[in-house]
Amino acid sequence: MAESMTEKVMRIMKSPDRIRNIAICAHIDHGKTTFSDNLLAGAGMISEDLAGKQLALDFKEDEQARGITIDAANVSMVHEVGDNEFLINLIDTPGHVDFGGDVTRAMRAVDGAIVLIDAVEGIMPQTETVLRQALRERVKPTLFINKVDRLIKEVKLTPEKMQERFINIITNVNNFIHSISPEDIKGKWSVNVQDGSVAFGSAFHNWALSFTYMEKNNLSFKDIIQAYDSEEYKNLGQKAPLHKVVLDMVINHLPNPVDAQKYRIPKIWHGDLESIEGKALMESDPDGPLSFVVIKIIIDKHAGEVATGRLFSGTLKQGMDIYMNLAKRRVRLQQISIYKGAQRITVDNVPSGNIIGITGLKNVYTGETVSTNPVEPFEAMKNIFEPVITKSIDAKSAADLPKLVEVLKQVSKEDPSIVIQINEETGENLMSGMGELHLEIIEDRIKREKGLDVIASPPIVVYRETIMKKSEEFEGKSPNKHNKFYFYVEPMEDDVYELIKAGELPEIRVKKKDPAIYNKLGEVGWSAKDAQKVKQIYKGNFLIDGTRGIVHIGEVIEMVMDGFQQVIDGGILAKEPCVKMKVYLMDMKLHEDAIHRGPAQVLPAVRESVRLALGDAKATIFEPLQILQIESPAEFLGEISKLIQNKRGQLLDMIQEGEHMTVKAKLPVAEMFGLSNDLRSGTGGRGTFYIIDQVFEKVPEMLQNKLIKQIRDRKGLKTE
Repeated sequence: MAESMTEKVMRIMKSPDRIRNIAICAHIDHGKTTFSDNLLAGAGMISEDLAGKQLALDFKEDEQARGITIDAANVSMVHEVGDNEFLINLIDTPGHVDFGGDVTRAMRAVDGAIVLIDAVEGIMPQTETVLRQALRERVKPTLFINKVDRLIKEVKLTPEKMQERFINIITNVNNFIHSISPEDIKGKWSVNVQDGSVAFGSAFHNWALSFTYMEKNNLSFKDIIQAYDSEEYKNLGQKAPLHKVVLDMVINHLPNPVDAQKYRIPKIWHGDLESIEGKALMESDPDGPLSFVVIKIIIDKHAGEVATGRLFSGTLKQGMDIYMNLAKRRVRLQQISIYKGAQRITVDNVPSGNIIGITGLKNVYTGETVSTNPVEPFEAMKNIFEPVITKSIDAKSAADLPKLVEVLKQVSKEDPSIVIQINEETGENLMSGMGELHLEIIEDRIKREKGLDVIASPPIVVYRETIMKKSEEFEGKSPNKHNKFYFYVEPMEDDVYELIKAGELPEIRVKKKDPAIYNKLGEVGWSAKDAQKVKQIYKGNFLIDGTRGIVHIGEVIEMVMDGFQQVIDGGILAKEPCVKMKVYLMDMKLHEDAIHRGPAQVLPAVRESVRLALGDAKATIFEPLQILQIESPAEFLGEISKLIQNKRGQLLDMIQEGEHMTVKAKLPVAEMFGLSNDLRSGTGGRGTFYIIDQVFEKVPEMLQNKLIKQIRDRKGLKTE
């Protein structure tokens, strides 16, 4: 009897050297989902005639209606090279900057990426962002230059000019990879035409070429141009099938889990590498202790919460007892499944090195580390951009209020880049996202998929609070007056903050000596002694322990960290999150009796002391700004610079090539609402913009007080 696809997948799963975990990533509209279709057709999972048109991995209604990928989608498929079969676990990721969180989470699960670039547009802002996300997680890139048919049919390039165009794109990609590569991989991960780690083609017309494939099959770009000139390009899919060329490239150039985990684990897991768990993770050992990381949660009306993730070590078996490290509880594993796009196929067990879905993790959140026994959890996944736009959201009918709270909790699980704040006191529910489109889609899904009618406020901006100078030392007393804490604060150095932003310093509680953190701080001039005092890195801030010889510190330090977090989550000016601060704990006087130094005593004392220090350190409000790339015909330069000025923006750079113009500008997010419409009307519908980066800068002095008053009024805080 013929072997089914599931049986094949299950068989190859047991040979880690024949597994490849990969993501497809690119700028929006560079053709990722069309490209995935070709790979699925090659694996016999969809009809070849529909490849490129079916968009099988955009299976949600809103993705089809809008023609963009919103959610990362998973699929496992088999590819043969010679006599060997390989298992490819593939994740198709979104290209729109608002859904970048899905790309970050996908990168934790994969070891390699195919970066797609439109042959006409070249490297774009979001291409750079996805490369940044990949290298930060030590995911090795390969390159596919897509839409080559456009160079032939629209731009009408000769083979020589086409080659020039490709060399230019590849050089730009390699220069960018080199500029952002961490030291351990600098110079090792360039893409190269000669060795076959670059391929070219048209996902829409189902063909691709790589240098190695052209040599083997005696094909050249002249043959491709001829095929288009004589309208015979439909046969190119038979001569040079995209799935074959690309998956051969994946198997030859991207690592298997065993090789990849040797250099990825020290970067993403901060436990002891010499422990039994550490060795199993480094080897991707199926017989070792279990380590599974959740990267996505889907709420299924039949199965409940389905957690998708990567199994880094051990073997998952149905019905086994497992431990959730962040939730701190044991649960029983119910179902294990492998993915075929929208379908999940249940299986009995899965060995390490694979991407799978599991059910049975009650009340799970993205980033959870599941293991056999308690272990050091994996490093939190950190988005490149932070959510900066917020809407207040309410149920249309008062009877739906309990359901609204439930639905909002589900939303923040399904998409962790959406931050939900449910304020029990004021009854206000706040939903923060990456941009206007992000919030619009989530709102739409609450109505359509969750069946709940909601009303949302106009968008508001999330600001940040920080300090401008070092404070004096302040005392905080516990309510029973038996415990005292002494803190001072000072601004964080720019280079240290950049390390946190770049993900080089993990945002964790430092439980034990962590050489990775000390070495990084050493690079920016900290002494080993000072670096070892860092107790916690949280949301771009440090808690530093400067105490000496305190007897009961071990019993209260976790509570001190909780108190520190509470102040960071809402500062003293307008209860906005704090950033870029170093908080020093200098001394503490504790009651002898443990019963008198519980959370009810420690937390208020810590909060009081840190807040007094912030008040003395010239607290100020920072606003989010986005650096944009605006593309438009050159004749509209006047309109664009007027638009930037009217929105308190700053023109950074302008490049003109013939009739086309690229403008770089920095705009406050607060002024960016409706920017797409303003840009369209100013340029006769021909201007577009992309986000390159996000920064926080001080709100102009004359706007500070007015802004603080507005935020306090909105939050129902006293206006003093």
